[in-house]
This record gives sequence, C-alpha cells and structure tokens, in this order.
Amino acid sequence: MEEMVLICEDSLEGVFTAIYQVYAGHLQEKPVRIQTCEDENYKLFVQYIHVDTDVTKAVKVMRTLRQRFGEDVYKDLCMALAAEDIDKAQAVYRTVAWGLKHTQEGRRGRIMDHLADPYVRKVMELSRRANNELLHMRGFLRFQELEQGMLFARIGPRDNILAMLTPHFADRLSAENFIIYDDKRNVAAVHPIGKEWYMVSDVDKIMEGLEGRYSTQEKRYQELFRYFCHKISITDRKNLDLQRNMLPLRFRKYMVEFM
Repeated sequence: MEEMVLICEDSLEGVFTAIYQVYAGHLQEKPVRIQTCEDENYKLFVQYIHVDTDVTKAVKVMRTLRQRFGEDVYKDLCMALAAEDIDKAQAVYRTVAWGLKHTQEGRRGRIMDHLADPYVRKVMELSRRANNELLHMRGFLRFQELEQGMLFARIGPRDNILAMLTPHFADRLSAENFIIYDDKRNVAAVHPIGKEWYMVSDVDKIMEGLEGRYSTQEKRYQELFRYFCHKISITDRKNLDLQRNMLPLRFRKYMVEFM
C-alpha cells in the first residue's frame, strides 16, 4: 500500500489541520505520516501532500481533543508540538489516533498512561522537555527599559515556547508595555498596556532598531548590576562546571550580567 506523507506548517494550527485532513479523508487506517518539513530526498512509492493551514479545521480538532482527553492531555500535546523535533507531528498524530480509537468519552487523562506505545512516550518526552525550557525562560529572561519607557527582552529558546511564556509576564506586568523577541524564530510577543498581547513575525529589522536604545536609568542599573555580580564573586570558590550546570551557556548571551 502506498504511503502518504502530509507536509504541514510547523505550528499548532498546521499540525491540527493535517490531523483533520486525515480523518476527513478517512485515512486513519492507512500508512500516513505527518511532518512539518520536506524530506531531503523524496522517496519512491510515497505520495506527498502539502496541507495549507486552516484555522477553522484546527479549532475543530482542538475542541475534540479537549472534549475527549481533557485539558491536561491537550496541554501535553501542545507542549510536544512546541518542541524542536522532526518527528513531533507524527508522534502527536499517532498519539491522538490511539486515544480516539482506544478511549471512550468520560475516561479523560488515561491516554498518556499508555507509555508502552512509542508515540505516546515520545509525546511525553517532548512535552517534558519543552516545559522545562519554559520554566527556565521564566527564570532567566531579562527585561530592559528602552528610551520610550517600554520593556524589551530578547530570547533564543531551544523550543518554540514564546506563546506559552508570554501569558506569565502579561499577568505580572499588566501595567507595562513590553516586547519579548525570539531571535531564533524571528517572532515577537507584544503586550500593550490594558490590551491583549499578540504575536508578530518577520520583525528582525524592527527589533534591531529597538535593541540598544536603553533609557539613561537602564544603562546606569546595568552597569551597577554587572559591577555587583563581579564584586560578590569569590575567586577561590570559582567553580565553572557548577556554573554551567546551573546556568547553561546558551542563556548567558541574553543576560545583562554576562554581556
């Protein structure tokens, strides 16, 4: 039987649209693979189908997943799709397929207990990894005040967790205008005072114009903080291995004390 590969956008809506297409076309019993990138070399006897993202279809899948599996499982699926992994879309699709086939409504939460299934196990691993990255970013993110009084933070997380990270700061900094810029993916989360935050893409040119235009007070505090971090260090107690374990190098280029 000919294998089918559905190639979709690397986003929550993109993968959920592809899952919708599988069930709308009654393909769930056929050898189908969902992936978010093209194969480097196309294979023989494989049908490749490009799936355009459709928010309406994606929302229908989201609603079904919440109803059948509950919020906790839905969150695990979303976190798994935020991870950087070439097999994440297929793992989520096969996990959803297994859940829809083997669970009944009213038995929420049981799907992720089936860790003997390699796809379910993969989803759990990816979800845990992305969630750990999210927790790290909540602690390591540094805001800086710009000339116009707006707060600006630059990050480059391993996983695509900006949409999960922003509500944390929107709740705590509701009275501030702020931008969190993911330079690895060229997307930014913008939070205007008194309004809902939103995402924008392809903003590298705009961000380059903002970065470095610190307020006078911000420059003063940055200098003081770097001086403070330098003076409290004890040369005889320096342990670089422990430092790298507690604070990975990939976070440091975004932190004032290491700039």
